[in-house]
Amino acid sequence: MSGTAVKDWNNLHYALAVARAGTLSGAALELEVSHSTVLRRIDALEKALKTRLFIRHPRGYVPTEAGQILMSAAENMQDQLDLLVGKMQGVDEALHGTLIITTVNTLIPQLMPMVRGFQAENPQVRLHLVADQRHLRLEHGEAHIGIRPGAKPTEPDYVVQPAISLQNTLYASEEYVRECGPLNSRDDLSGHRFIAPIKAYDFIPSLDWIARQVPEEQIVFRCNEFSGFEDAARNGVGIAALHSWCAETRPGLRRMLEPPREWRTNLWLVTHRDMHRTRKVQLFLEWIKRELALLPPEIGVQP
Repeated sequence: MSGTAVKDWNNLHYALAVARAGTLSGAALELEVSHSTVLRRIDALEKALKTRLFIRHPRGYVPTEAGQILMSAAENMQDQLDLLVGKMQGVDEALHGTLIITTVNTLIPQLMPMVRGFQAENPQVRLHLVADQRHLRLEHGEAHIGIRPGAKPTEPDYVVQPAISLQNTLYASEEYVRECGPLNSRDDLSGHRFIAPIKAYDFIPSLDWIARQVPEEQIVFRCNEFSGFEDAARNGVGIAALHSWCAETRPGLRRMLEPPREWRTNLWLVTHRDMHRTRKVQLFLEWIKRELALLPPEIGVQP
């Protein structure tokens, strides 16, 4: 490839999309262009580089050895570009623009009054709240602040601060209690129905306790969404392990046990080091810390 040059860098973007999708049609769908446009771009790039980048077969496109080298470099270029964009978003210290916050969907109803309060005080800042079970990549500018429950994030370039330790315990509806009676202790399982996740969550102590201690025949309902636990409990399906911030602030649920200390879930405030000192990020962090500190002890305690 000596002496050759890529005059249209967009062609590389198209090639990367084909490598990721494995087919021209998949790349075309992702890029929102026609099949023929993708093919023309790939042909132009191979002509410019004077080498074959993909092996064509009936089921799709597979990168050649040269294609693999180029795609690896293109991935690195994309990562560096995303990081540059994230850094540029923090250059302007004026308090305006967009602030992207990410958390899990079960915390959105509880966080919303705090988010609204911040917005009322800072109307020039546009807030985006992204709920996602996966951890968005702060280093790529997918979000500016993460509010994450569970284990402390360990990414090397992240600034991680403790926010609050959320209480967790078992809840059921009044209808359920009338039908099955109270739960006097964690050893008092006989005659009770329980709600559990479909997959194991051994890193969440309350759910891990249900998985280990409750007989399978007493688990009558499973759900893959945490919000489904609350809905099922409210409708009398059974007993669910919920964080108290959710359960105590909504009608229709009764606490079955005092929150065990070992069931507490830490809530972390996470930023990328390149964005951490920007004015709008710092202002929101100060706001949310102050608001969380006002929560009563039955909801959360300072870590």
